Amino acid sequence: MLAIKIFNNQTGEFRKTTLNPATTPQGECIIGRSSTCDLILASPEVSRVHGRIKVQDNVYYYSDLGSTDGSRLNNELAKVNQSFRLNEGDILRVGEFVLLVEAIEKPESTGKSTQGSSQSQAWQDDIAVQCVRVTDETADVKTFSFAAESTMLFSYKPGQFVTLELEINGETIYRSYSISSTPSRPHLLEVTVKRVSTPVDAPDAPPGLVSNWLHDNIKVGSKIKISEPRGKFTCASSSAQKLLLISAGSGITPMMSMSRWIADMGSDRDIVFLHSARSPRDIIFRQELEMMAARLPNFRLAVTTTQSAAGHAWMGFKGRFDETMLRSIAPDFQERTVYVCGPEKFMQGVKTTFEGLGFPMQNYHEESFGVPKKTKKSAATVTDPIVTPPVQSPALELNGVTALVTTTSPAVVVPSVPALVGLVSQPAVFFAQSEKEVAAEGEESILELAEQEGVKIRSSCRQGVCGACKKRKLEGEVRYETEPDALDQSEQDAGFILTCVACPVGRVVVEA
Repeated sequence: MLAIKIFNNQTGEFRKTTLNPATTPQGECIIGRSSTCDLILASPEVSRVHGRIKVQDNVYYYSDLGSTDGSRLNNELAKVNQSFRLNEGDILRVGEFVLLVEAIEKPESTGKSTQGSSQSQAWQDDIAVQCVRVTDETADVKTFSFAAESTMLFSYKPGQFVTLELEINGETIYRSYSISSTPSRPHLLEVTVKRVSTPVDAPDAPPGLVSNWLHDNIKVGSKIKISEPRGKFTCASSSAQKLLLISAGSGITPMMSMSRWIADMGSDRDIVFLHSARSPRDIIFRQELEMMAARLPNFRLAVTTTQSAAGHAWMGFKGRFDETMLRSIAPDFQERTVYVCGPEKFMQGVKTTFEGLGFPMQNYHEESFGVPKKTKKSAATVTDPIVTPPVQSPALELNGVTALVTTTSPAVVVPSVPALVGLVSQPAVFFAQSEKEVAAEGEESILELAEQEGVKIRSSCRQGVCGACKKRKLEGEVRYETEPDALDQSEQDAGFILTCVACPVGRVVVEA
């Protein structure tokens, strides 16, 4: 628990408060001017969602969530989305407010919800859930509604995804899906899944194993496990007042989560929602979307179809997304923060359109579906560095297809393996719990080396996005093939690595 003194240097107002992130579902308290924040600072200089105080391993951290005017900790500007440890006596400046950390007490592990006997506790890596409802959204799309076997409430950010742990043909399979439900209705967590057919242009390719298995096997009463929600594709941390949501096909699922959340919160955010479907009968959530558009004055819906369907009259937009459609639906698009999700070809067209119109791409966020392949690096010379691209999208299978999650991390330059010859020992990994050691001869990740030795480390995306393969590094150094998007700074400080994209530099000891 944090005891905080708050002083408004413009009005002279002074008050005290306490924050206890450990009693919240995500182990965090949000600071901002929005009425939904845990600590409300009513001032136009404070963003609607300004910052976050989070507890990790009994340590409190502050992060600025991309606020307009920024935050200062002990007169130092806090970089956006980076975690800074809080200590007694620290001074945090948020707009015109000065927050003094007066006292810090050891965090409590859980807290009680005010709704019945349910617990609103920190999410564990594996939560046992039971299917309580299966809804046919379209002919090939189902929504699976899950309730926790314990009495906990689900907590996540709208737009995030979860990883499902499934037993298929005697093998444990992990697969990630966007959450379509809203955290404002915490008793159920829902994923909406499209059955995947064999591609027409690749008849020998297998259909979507996990998505189709869910359709054929998950019934009311079925039990599975799901992991902690992850992902940065969310509007919850943004202070933007005007949003433009653009989706196609099953890319509608994170958009639906965000739309439901904004509607439930009674927010005055102005939303334009554009969805592209194959035909009128393929519009997922059609009735609910039309009802939201009819009831909410700040919610405008536009749907376009690319094919006609016999017996289904359609008076809406027709054809694929283009500049004319964009200007017709959202003539003020330049003023909006844009969230986009859908198949890869759709995503490429949308992004190209916005870039061609001079849109400020820092306000453009995407989580797209496609089939990118992970490529191995070619051998580098002794003097060649390996450069991680600044805005490369790592792959993640969501909703039965592969998703690209855009990051905005700066480029990281690390020495290549040949460049380290003579400076470090031969790369190798010792798995402490399994008591196995394996030498690294090439560009293998720690996860690949573990699999070679029969060391069990669960994984899903294999691109540093979902966090399923997170393990604690006990000794040594690693380098990353791509940015470890699923790790926040506090986790990295605590020694955790993502084994699917981490490669050993010298000898590394991993807790596995």
